[in-house]
Amino acid sequence: MNPSERIDHLIARLKDWRGKTLAAVRKTILEADREIVEEWKWMGSPVWSRDGMIAVGNAHKDKVKLTFAHGAILADPDKLFNAGLGGNAWRAIDFFEGDKVDERALKSLVRAAVEYNQMKLKRKAPAATRPKAQKSKK
Repeated sequence: MNPSERIDHLIARLKDWRGKTLAAVRKTILEADREIVEEWKWMGSPVWSRDGMIAVGNAHKDKVKLTFAHGAILADPDKLFNAGLGGNAWRAIDFFEGDKVDERALKSLVRAAVEYNQMKLKRKAPAATRPKAQKSKK
């Protein structure tokens, strides 16, 4: 199975609210940017990436956790992050039974993560491939 099929299978196996929540989170992430790629890592975790990892999703006994790889760096004006707040890099959103996915805010956060990944790539690009700065003529 490819990663998207594995994620489909995981969601189908979660017959309670966690499957519906993970499906809603996935749909929102994929709608945020058409170039996001689904991956399957760490022996059973859905991962969404574009120019680097954006987030990993996990269904736990009492919650669905969406962890952003660079969440500590991202602005979170809608205060979605509610877990892992003390870490230096990762931040997470824990969804509990009855919680609704704030699609607008989550899309904004995903787009900020993509933008951060792209900025990080530009910094790592060799000097020969970076755009040259224009000198002003005075």
